[in-house]
Amino acid sequence: MTNPLLRLFKLRRDEVLPVCMAALFFFCVLVALMILRPAREALGLRGGIDAVRWLFVGTALITLAVNPLFGLLVSRLPRLQFIAATYGFFACSLVGFHLLLVLAPEAVGVLSGQVFYVWFSVFNLFATMLFWALMADRFSLEQGKRFFGLIAVGGTLGAVAGPWLAGRLAAPLGTPALLLVSTGFLLVGLAAAWGIARCRATVADAGSGERAAPADEPTEAGEPPPIGGSAWAGVRALFGSRYLLGMAAYVLILAVMSTFLYFTRLQMVAALGDDLDLRTTMFARIDLITQIATLVLQALVAGRLMERVGVPVTLALLPLTTALGFVGLALVGSLAALIVFEAAFRAVQRALMRPARETLYTVMSREDKYKSKAFIDTFVYRGGDVLGAQVEGLLGRLGLGLAALASVAVPLALSWAVLALWLGRTQRRIAAVAGPQPGSGADAGHAATDPTTRSNPR
Repeated sequence: MTNPLLRLFKLRRDEVLPVCMAALFFFCVLVALMILRPAREALGLRGGIDAVRWLFVGTALITLAVNPLFGLLVSRLPRLQFIAATYGFFACSLVGFHLLLVLAPEAVGVLSGQVFYVWFSVFNLFATMLFWALMADRFSLEQGKRFFGLIAVGGTLGAVAGPWLAGRLAAPLGTPALLLVSTGFLLVGLAAAWGIARCRATVADAGSGERAAPADEPTEAGEPPPIGGSAWAGVRALFGSRYLLGMAAYVLILAVMSTFLYFTRLQMVAALGDDLDLRTTMFARIDLITQIATLVLQALVAGRLMERVGVPVTLALLPLTTALGFVGLALVGSLAALIVFEAAFRAVQRALMRPARETLYTVMSREDKYKSKAFIDTFVYRGGDVLGAQVEGLLGRLGLGLAALASVAVPLALSWAVLALWLGRTQRRIAAVAGPQPGSGADAGHAATDPTTRSNPR
């Protein structure tokens, strides 16, 4: 690793190891997800587009049921243990689906495909949420601005490698074997998570005004102690903080917009024919184009953009892209226009918006980083899916086309942009009030006080 390369990515030498391990962790998580995603989409369509809308409802209900269980793990177990328990559960589930496909293939039908669709949707949300929660817990706001975008490159490489591996391995090994490959990547990612948590935080350069990592360093005994508190503490914290409510609203609108785009894509691909392989190939192609565009933005733009224009403007880029995209889609209305719009939407979302949104949590308490974030990134997100699916379905039943969808999406996107600016500015105020973050060890449970919360910071 040469000095010019370190300067290009704005890294200090002591940050190289944790950043590389974080990128490896995200790479493994995204490979595990993307190997299976095209099959998830194709299986979901077997029951028709209306059935997919109801699968969104089922996914939202399952995430609501799982959240208190996850909150209980966070409250009772040290950080590495609840991370291992979560990824271990999903790995065991993949082995179970593999056994079903191998030992009882005759039982696999529309219903089992729908079960897999719901399970995968929950897996997708919790796997990525927990990764970014660890990043917000391990790195400071200043670091997040510099290299969350770089860390996200690992995820994009994984999202490119996943479909490629699926295409290369499906024929010689068989589709059921892909679930075991996904399991293997999850376990490698878990090992990388252990390494990230164990890397000792370092102090930022003098005069920077903050530490290079938040107060979550391992004590002499090892990991920080369990967070404690109630399994539902994250939900209570959400309704006690305007800042967290703003983040929830941002995620809700994001999910609605993603769902509008998702069902538009399903309808256009479904119009190509009923062939399962054709649909799977088209979904994989769209994913590949999206990942390549994302990779370029993440590697060359994301970190520098957040530092130069700030988190507020970076968060507002996706709403503005969405407004322009729906206008263009309403005017052109072709599959090619959809692919361009979706590639731009996903690239900005993953390369710019996602790293910027994750820095919002770096100024929150450790309890909020895991419990409130879990509720927002799973149930609130899936609630937005349900809302978006029902609105899109209602417009379709009324016989209204893309122009009607754009008339709903564009004003909502402009409101979304205003919310993004408010969140970024509020984050700045919280960081200014908190000042330099405290030391490690016994202070691990303390965090910056959100001036938008109630008087009790928990």
